[in-house]
Amino acid sequence: MPDIPNGLDRYAHICGWGTAVPNNILTNAELSKMVDTTDEWIMNRTGIKQRYIANDKETTASLGVKAAKSALDTANISPNDLDLIIVATSTPEHHFPSTASLIQDKLGASKAGAFDMGAACTGFVYALTVASQIIQSGSMNTVLIIGSETLSKIVNWEDRSTCVLFGDGAGAFVLQGSKVPGGVLTSVLRSDGSGGDLLKVPAGGSAMPACYDSLRDNLHTITMNGREVFRFATRVMADACREVVSEAGMTLDDIDFIVPHQANVRIIEAAARNLDLPLDMFIMNIDKYGNTSAASIPLALCEAVSDNRIKPYNNLIFVAFGGGLTWGATLVTWDVTKTTSQNQVWHKLRRQALYRVARIRSAIRRGTRTIEGALWGEEEVADK
Repeated sequence: MPDIPNGLDRYAHICGWGTAVPNNILTNAELSKMVDTTDEWIMNRTGIKQRYIANDKETTASLGVKAAKSALDTANISPNDLDLIIVATSTPEHHFPSTASLIQDKLGASKAGAFDMGAACTGFVYALTVASQIIQSGSMNTVLIIGSETLSKIVNWEDRSTCVLFGDGAGAFVLQGSKVPGGVLTSVLRSDGSGGDLLKVPAGGSAMPACYDSLRDNLHTITMNGREVFRFATRVMADACREVVSEAGMTLDDIDFIVPHQANVRIIEAAARNLDLPLDMFIMNIDKYGNTSAASIPLALCEAVSDNRIKPYNNLIFVAFGGGLTWGATLVTWDVTKTTSQNQVWHKLRRQALYRVARIRSAIRRGTRTIEGALWGEEEVADK
């Protein structure tokens, strides 16, 4: 494995990973009963066979919590060890508070800061880059990043050009600092706001607040110029891969696998041709999940790890594109040292206990604020 100089003596290693998806699966056959489409039409144009759809009680935060707990189990660390939580999402619980803060509360990560990352489908690559840079700087040691989406809640189910594409799910990584070379080596992040109109949710922000007309016209749902996005994606995915290996002083011959954003199998095939690489170098599971935006890369990577496709010291490229327009790539050496079995059961029981304590602590804090508000309110009235 090459020793990639970064000007520092700290590296950010991926030591934990996990995923979560809803229970409900929507197949192409079922979708064809809802909108004018067919399984053959969807498969030929996207490579998607099915997607997971959240129910009314499943949210971006609830899926993110499940993925985070799984990642913490893999890393065998406590939520109290987390210094920071970053959630990449296009479907946050609210404009504010951040979804990351809600997840921080559910995990009981009492020492962690938390914020959301808004870079659409490129969000996980952005979050991974930011987390690794913070760790390499030495200011923090353990960071949890989550890509979580419930895109089914912002899809226009009457628009067959978009509703067939998207699904729901979450994936999470735990990163920790180490002096051992490896982990996240280099990244490139790019944006071109001139293409912002090509892929967006028009209403709901300050430019077009919610109103009767915006609701009537479905302007709170995803709109996309599919042809233009396709051309953009096939170009920038290849460019980003070349650029990130060049910055690392490597070549594509040094790369074992590429984990692309799972948007469309035809886009991935075109990128493979552009890079002159075999398609089996690209990790894909779009047929089962559809486009899960910021969750797609961790979902694909975790599945490949589970299937033993990814081996120690494999060099991986994570590459994505999305609304913004944004795109980026990160080069990672998968040199995870597996946690020994010693005390794993004890640590898992401790984490479960901390999650229960977190619920109690959160309830107590809300109750305390209610009481304090009532008391201070009475004092203010008395002063007047």
